[in-house]
Amino acid sequence: MEQNILEVKRLKVSFRTNNGTVKAVRDISFNLKKGKTLAIVGESGSGKSVTSKVILGISAGNAIIEGGEVLYDGKDIIKLTEEEMCNIRGDKISMIFQDPLSSLNPIVRIGNQITEAMILKNKEKRKRNRHLFNSTLKHLEKNIVAAYLEEGQDVKKEIKGLCKEFNGFNICGIKLENSFNNSFLVTQDLIDDVEDFLFLASKGRKQNVYSFIKQTMRLMKNINDPYYLRKEDAETMNKLSSDLEAILQSLKANKVDKKSIPDEEFVKKIQELEAFLRKLVAQERPNFFRYGYYTMHNEDKLFDVDVKTGNEKALNYLNENFMNDFLKHAKKGVIYSYKAALEAKKNTVEYLNEMKQYFSTPMEDKKTALDNANKAKSIINPSLDYLCLRVDTVAATFPGALKDFVKKYFKAQSENIKDEKRYEKQNAKRETLIARGKKVDWKVAPKKDIDLEDVRKDIESLIIRLLGNYEEFIAHADEIDFDETVVGLIDQFKEQASNVVYKISKKAAKEKAIKLMEEVGIPEPRLRYKQYPFEFSGGMRQRIVIAIALSADPEILICDEPTTALDVTIQAQILELINKIKEERQLSIIFITHDLGVVANMADEIAVMYAGKIVEYGTSEDIFYDPRHPYTWALLSSMPDLDTKEKLEAIPGTPPNMIYPPKGDAFAARNRYAMRIDFEEQPPMFKVSDTHYAATWLLHPNAPKVEIPKIIRERIQRMRGKEANNGK
Repeated sequence: MEQNILEVKRLKVSFRTNNGTVKAVRDISFNLKKGKTLAIVGESGSGKSVTSKVILGISAGNAIIEGGEVLYDGKDIIKLTEEEMCNIRGDKISMIFQDPLSSLNPIVRIGNQITEAMILKNKEKRKRNRHLFNSTLKHLEKNIVAAYLEEGQDVKKEIKGLCKEFNGFNICGIKLENSFNNSFLVTQDLIDDVEDFLFLASKGRKQNVYSFIKQTMRLMKNINDPYYLRKEDAETMNKLSSDLEAILQSLKANKVDKKSIPDEEFVKKIQELEAFLRKLVAQERPNFFRYGYYTMHNEDKLFDVDVKTGNEKALNYLNENFMNDFLKHAKKGVIYSYKAALEAKKNTVEYLNEMKQYFSTPMEDKKTALDNANKAKSIINPSLDYLCLRVDTVAATFPGALKDFVKKYFKAQSENIKDEKRYEKQNAKRETLIARGKKVDWKVAPKKDIDLEDVRKDIESLIIRLLGNYEEFIAHADEIDFDETVVGLIDQFKEQASNVVYKISKKAAKEKAIKLMEEVGIPEPRLRYKQYPFEFSGGMRQRIVIAIALSADPEILICDEPTTALDVTIQAQILELINKIKEERQLSIIFITHDLGVVANMADEIAVMYAGKIVEYGTSEDIFYDPRHPYTWALLSSMPDLDTKEKLEAIPGTPPNMIYPPKGDAFAARNRYAMRIDFEEQPPMFKVSDTHYAATWLLHPNAPKVEIPKIIRERIQRMRGKEANNGK
């Protein structure tokens, strides 16, 4: 089965305005499959962009998320703190906005706008990994000691010493890697300078050759880490530095202008330097986790052996003198932590079943409900295993989420009563004025009336989800491989330690930005890197926005009408680019548009939205070849193609005012096929096939049979005919 990377369940979003509460998104659900494209299609105001902003955690200040869940990587994004959301926004989920000009700062150079997020995210990532390393090691030490105490052995001092040594040689490895990385970053900076120099030389531009040589020689002196610049490479570096010094002296002796066009011989020397620098950055890196332990205990620092030999020698020494023993103790701690969490999960299942029963009916007493919610923290926390390779974030966020929902329920209850009184008072005033013969040109703002049952269902859904996770965990409790878990935990420590010292310098960020600009089709990116947004065309600006969105290598890319502000030719290029990037990077994409034609060749699944609800959902083939909802028919009928000779059909009327949502099907007033029931009751989602659903009363068994419009029927026949001919 295809894996869902994102799940939106029963999402409801409203906005407070001076005129009343706008019901923007009304109970929608959909899934985004890994590596697929989901298109959300509908007119302006249908709730498409609101949904995408909720997913990214950037809703407007007056937005009210009334209910639902947005699940990513086991987390409900809606319930995360801003700090937690910062680790997802941009890194894991990124967005391309509608208007590229308004998305870019007009007074900041393009290059700075691409690199800014890279540098800020890198700092945050290093800080986060340092905290994770320290806290996980502390949990490991605590559980190893507890495991031995259970067996009657007090080995606290020994285990504390082992963990201290583990931490110590990791710090040593971090220092070694930091020094290596500094030389690596200087090399990247120097390559960047050399590439700029060679690029301008190829264009016959004058350059300050004196300044370039001095800056180059200064940077070369800073490439001095002994693990990075081995003996043979150091000799080559010294030779190149001497050659540059000789060229500099020759330029001075011949009184060559400081700003001049470099001669061919000088350019060749710089090309030789570039080739050497590229060889340095491509070399194999030592395993600093192993080297850290080895160098702590040996005078032989492995400077003069090749990396492969050094890694093997350091590994053997580490295993024999520390790691084999440490893994044995670590396994005990991991098993103890796992079993303790397992027992706690079994107790938690009992509690969750009680909570499920309690919250299955409307809540009456606020104190009892809050007491039940407050118990969650003390019961759930022991069930969290911080030594497993993936902490259950659903469980970690459960206590806070449950408490928030209970508070929301009783607050809504109080506000509903208050709003009922307000409504009755205003309505009575209006009726009195009318009875007196006064002209009344104002309406009473409708009741906000927050649905308490929806809030209760959200609580129920939260409990059921965690209960399902725990029951599945308990059912497969005997299948875990503890040896594999311990090795994975050590690998996790290594990765966290490495991330602590993984720095992105401004010049390294620039190099990555130039590669991104090249990837999205910006010609001569080195020249354009320093330009301002106004110096780019609309299509080029959109390519820059795409580069910014890709800068953190996200898993999910949200495209919010990225072609709306562009002409048709450029639209096609941008769509082709997004498709290309999706395939190359294995991205999952949510594509938001008002035009079904835009997504015809790129969407795997399509959700058609109208007035805050999904009215039809299916695969691309379902929607284009077997549309069932009259609104989908209307969108398709208004879509031009090369072969249609008949006049396109406009959708009559305007979308409803969502301060006063329609009682029945929101599209009924504009629907030529509407029946009486469409004005009285919202249709449920009828199943057309396993992949295709539509919310229209026309699919009810007792509904009259209605054929799809002729313009769509003929188009489908032509499309099928073309496919058959292509197949032949």
